[in-house]
Order: sequence, then structure tokens, then C-alpha cells
Amino acid sequence: MSYAIGVDVGGTFTDAFASSDSGVVVSAKSPSTPPDFSRGVVGALTELARTLGLTLDQLMADTSYVCHGTTSTLNALVTGDTAKIGFLTTKGHRDSIYIMNIEGRYAGLGPEQIQNFVRTNKPPVLLPKRRAKEITERVDYAGDVVVKLNENEVRAAVKELLDDGVEAIAVSYLWSFRNPAHERRTREIIHELAPGLFVGLSSDICPKIREYSRAATTIMSTQVGPTLRKYLEPLMRDLTSAGLKGPLLVMQGSGGTVAAQDAPNHAITTIGSVLTGGVVGGLHLGARLGHRNIITTDVGGTTFLVGMIVDNNPVFTTTSFINQYTINAPMMRVQSIGSGGGAIAWVDPGGNLRVGPRSAGAAPGPACYGQGGEEPTVTDADLALGILNSKFFLGGKWPLKPELATQALREKIGKPLKLNDEEAAVAVFAVQNSQTADLVRRSVLEAGYDPRDFVVYAFGGAGPVHAWAYAKDIGVRELVVPLGPTAAAFSAYGLAASDIIISAELSDPANFPVDHKVLNRNFENLEQDVLGRLKEQGVKFRAIETRRELDIRYTLQIAEVATPVKNGKLDEADVGVIASDFEKKYETLYGKGTGYREAGLQAITYRVFGTGMLPLKPVLPEVPKANGRPLSSALKERRPVLMDPQVGWKETPIYDYQQLAAGHTFEGPAIVEAPTTTVVVAQGNQATLDELGNIVIRFS
Repeated sequence: MSYAIGVDVGGTFTDAFASSDSGVVVSAKSPSTPPDFSRGVVGALTELARTLGLTLDQLMADTSYVCHGTTSTLNALVTGDTAKIGFLTTKGHRDSIYIMNIEGRYAGLGPEQIQNFVRTNKPPVLLPKRRAKEITERVDYAGDVVVKLNENEVRAAVKELLDDGVEAIAVSYLWSFRNPAHERRTREIIHELAPGLFVGLSSDICPKIREYSRAATTIMSTQVGPTLRKYLEPLMRDLTSAGLKGPLLVMQGSGGTVAAQDAPNHAITTIGSVLTGGVVGGLHLGARLGHRNIITTDVGGTTFLVGMIVDNNPVFTTTSFINQYTINAPMMRVQSIGSGGGAIAWVDPGGNLRVGPRSAGAAPGPACYGQGGEEPTVTDADLALGILNSKFFLGGKWPLKPELATQALREKIGKPLKLNDEEAAVAVFAVQNSQTADLVRRSVLEAGYDPRDFVVYAFGGAGPVHAWAYAKDIGVRELVVPLGPTAAAFSAYGLAASDIIISAELSDPANFPVDHKVLNRNFENLEQDVLGRLKEQGVKFRAIETRRELDIRYTLQIAEVATPVKNGKLDEADVGVIASDFEKKYETLYGKGTGYREAGLQAITYRVFGTGMLPLKPVLPEVPKANGRPLSSALKERRPVLMDPQVGWKETPIYDYQQLAAGHTFEGPAIVEAPTTTVVVAQGNQATLDELGNIVIRFS
């Protein structure tokens, strides 16, 4: 038997999912272990092995590969706990990363924050100026060398940086994406002086136009590359010593994995790795259920994540933001807020109730965990309202303490706002539902789509508790809660279902139409790049596919639209098709009639994705059918629950998920208790268990 395993590391829990070539599928959950999350990974794998009746060594010996979503790079950037690096750039351009192209003041902020200009500030600098060195060299826009690289200056600058104790060096020269020779020679010189030192080149990491964002992306990738390497190397050793013969794969923000030994070289692509597993899982489950447009929502212990699938394809973005710095790398468009089950409820100085973004995390956790936490969280409110069963959290493995939840809500929320215990819990519950609905609405509308055209998938430990509220609020008609073997480990399922994806980009700005020979040359060069990297992954693929994109804009605009381009040789007729496809996509995003061909078009950046399809894919088994077995056989109890403030406390039937069968249908209000999550069906809604064990909720 051979297994494929996905491991999703969250701020509170680490989830694992395994599927075998014989059709066995299981999941497991274990507490995360900050700051050393690798211990939590091994703990989740051990729990997974126990579920299968195996030791960890036995499971690893039968595992073809482990796909891992890691928070190490994202956490390092958010907290500033990164490697000490130096930076080399073209003489006269050092201050670009400090001026920040003006956008540093507003990048990544919402419209309300941007409009309040007097309260916006630039983010802290990426590195002090003494570690940013200027080098005499110059390549022009055509890639021609105008000024030769001054190698003596490179050596002097590198020696100064080494004396300053840097752990890595980032290099971003002007127009290096058109000719990387100076950057590559600089790397050779660095390694002559410091063999093995981590070096990041913009021509490798971000070979795209726009000097500031290219430099910032290269610097941030170089800052977290050593961090990722320090995290992955001991984890690889631990898994290898436990018997893993196949590779450890790391999820990227692009929705595909990459071999762990290759991941640090493109570390910036891993910052969204734990955010994309759920989207990949939704893509695979949607194909099985016949859903083409899906909003994926994940309420974990720390964050609330929203992704989208449109017409069977994940929605991508070429630009994202961390700490108000622009990152130029293709990633799935996943938005998040600090609004998970462990999000702390608090009262601000103005007397307003807030939920998140701070989280109680795995330690000490919510007050009801009884581990010393004194601040109330969303989970505490859910427990106080009777939604959660204190004796059945994590299937009874982790009994909760309702009295501690009530006490925390009373002291931190009730007293400051002059609310009784019930009102305090209801207020936290309402704010949580409101801000999650707001993020879903903004995510969909800002991408140019109507939420009513989608079905919502809700997962994560706390997702099924709150999904009915935010799904109904945005106007969808159907909500799917993936359960069965994927219950509360859906993102890990997505990781196990993923493939290896390598992307390559190159900016070659030109007015459109571009000569089809130029199009062919650029795309073929990028395809050779991704195919070469796929061969280096050390995995035997079922098949390899490539996909092309070309970023196009109207003349005088500053933002492009990624436009699909067909594979194979392109001719003059194909150039016209590309232009038409761009305009169709532009009007889909911005409204009918917004296109303006008379302005002219410009082609900016070429992009190729190479997908190496992994041999093992999870096949979710069907659950037993009801066949006349009454719903009452799954009824555990009835208890008072307050899930809708407008309805109030209701004596609510509580169903045991493990006793439900395909075809069982029931009306809300009702609650379904699974070992790793709780599903809320509100009054007026209808729920059905489908053939895969998912709970499908329909809104009237």
C-alpha cells in the first residue's frame, strides 16, 4: 500500500490527511507547537498513523510523498523575524526601496484607510541603509550592457556586508530581467568570498518590470529563504529517519507544490502555502460534485480565509501585499482576516466591541480550554450560546470548561459594555458573523463577480459553526460543509490532492500587436525553464501540462490583466485572438463597455505554469445510504441553543454525524456534532447528507 499525505499547519491546530492507492482515506488533528511547528507536523503524522493502526515508521515507509503547507515564511515576514541580509543594487538606485515608489504609504490598505491619508504611514524599512550597497553597472531596457559590472566594487561591498554579519544577500540590478549576466556574475563573486551563503537574484525570483516591487520581492524572498531552509532541513531529516523514502513537498501560493530542497530558492512563493490548500481541495471536490463556481471559506483557530473558483479555475492574482510591501509573484487570490475560532474579543478605547485580529492560538488558547487563557474568544462565545458541546470538543478528547468561557466574556466584554452574560456572548457571535460576511462579500465583488452565482464551501474547525450566517448574508442559495474523511482537515486534503506546479515569468514590454515570433520565443523559453525545474523535483509524474498567460493593459494604464494564451505555435491570427480575449476578460472584471481598444494595447509580462501531475489522488468514498433508517437513530439529545439572536433560545435537536447516512434530510434549527467540528443549521434552512458524507445546506 502506498500513501499520499497532506499536512496543513495552522496557528492553533495541525491537520493531516492521508489517502492510499487502495482507496483508504483518513484524517487527523493535533495541536500546533509554536514556535517550532515541525514538532506539530510530526505529532499530526503520528496521530494519523495511530488512526490507521500503524506506527509512524510504518506509515512513513509506505508513503510516496508528503505535501506540506507551512506558515514559517509568512509568520517570519509578518513578525519581522527574518534573516539579516544585505542588498546590492545599481548605483544611483539604492533609495528606491526607501522611497517605496510612493505606494508604500497605501499598498495593501482598504479604501477607507487610504482615504484617511493623514493617518497612513510607510511601513518599517526592509533593511537599514548601511546594508544596502550600490554597484557600478548598467543594463538598458533592451538588455544591452551600457556600463560593465565593477567587480572590485562588488567584492568590497560583499566584504563589508560579511563583516556586518549578514546571513544572506539579495541582488536586484536595473533591467536585469532583460539580461541577468551581471546578477549571475555577482552571485559567483559572493560565493567566491562566502561559499554556501544564501543569495537571491531578482532575475531568478522576480524577472518582471517595476524596479521597486521587483527589489522588494527579491529582498523579502531572500529574508525568509534561510528561515525556510532552517525549518525544512531538520524536518526532512526527521521524516527520513522515520522511514520516508519519497520527497517532502512544500505548497506554494500558486496552488502547487515544489520539492522541499528547491523551496528556499523561491521562498516568497510559499507565503500563501497554507492559504491555498483549501482552494485546491475545493477544486477537486467541486469537480466531483459538479460545482463550477465556488467560494471557499476556512475558519481555523487563528484566521478566516476566503478563496474563489470560477468556471473550474482558481482565481489568481499577480500582486499581493505583506506589511504594505508589494509582492510580485503569481498566487491564488486568497484573502484573510484574524477572525478564527481563537480570535480574541476585546473592547477598544472608544467602547466598540472588536473580534481579532489577535488570537489566543494553541497556547494558552481560548479561556474554555482551561490552559490559563483569560481573554474571551469566538470559541468561548460559541460554547456559552450552547452551540458547542463541552463534552465533545475534538470528539471528547478535549473537554471544555463553560464556566471559564462565561467568566471571560463577563469580565472582558460584559462589564465594560454593561451587558449580561448572554448579551456579551451574542455580541461576540454577531460581530464574528458580520465581519466574516463582509470579507466574503468584498472578496467576490472586488474580483468582479456576483456572490449569488456561487456555492459556498465551509471548512476548518470553526467554519461550519458560522458559515450559515455569512453564506446567507451574501445571498448564496447553497452551502456545502465537507465532512467524511476530510472533516476539519479539508485544507490538508487539498494538499494531498495537489500537483507540483512551477511558474516562470519574464517582462518584455511592447506595444500590441506583438510579432507572433516574439510571442513564440518568449513562451518557449519560459516553457523550457519550467520543464527543466520539473525534472529536478525528483518525482515521477503521471503527465506534465503547461499553461500560458500574458499580462496586457490599455496604453497609459498602470495595471495589467492576466490573459490566457493557447499552447503551441502561435500565428498572426492568434495575436488577434489574444487581444479579443483580453478585452472580454477586462469587461468581465470592470463591466460591459469599459474596454477602449482605441487607446491601444501593451503586452508587459509573459508567464508559464508547468504542472507535474502526481500519481496518487484522493478518491473520497461514498458513505452508506439511509435505506429507510430513520433520522431519529442519529439523534443524540436536545438542548437549548441560541444560534440566531432574532429567534432566541430554542430547544434544538443535536445529531451525531457518525450515525447519519446519505439521504438523511432535516430542517433547522439543528446541530450536527462531528468529532472535529460542529455544523449549525439555522431555522428555516434544510440540510441533507450527500453520498460523500458532506452536509449540504439550502437556504429558503
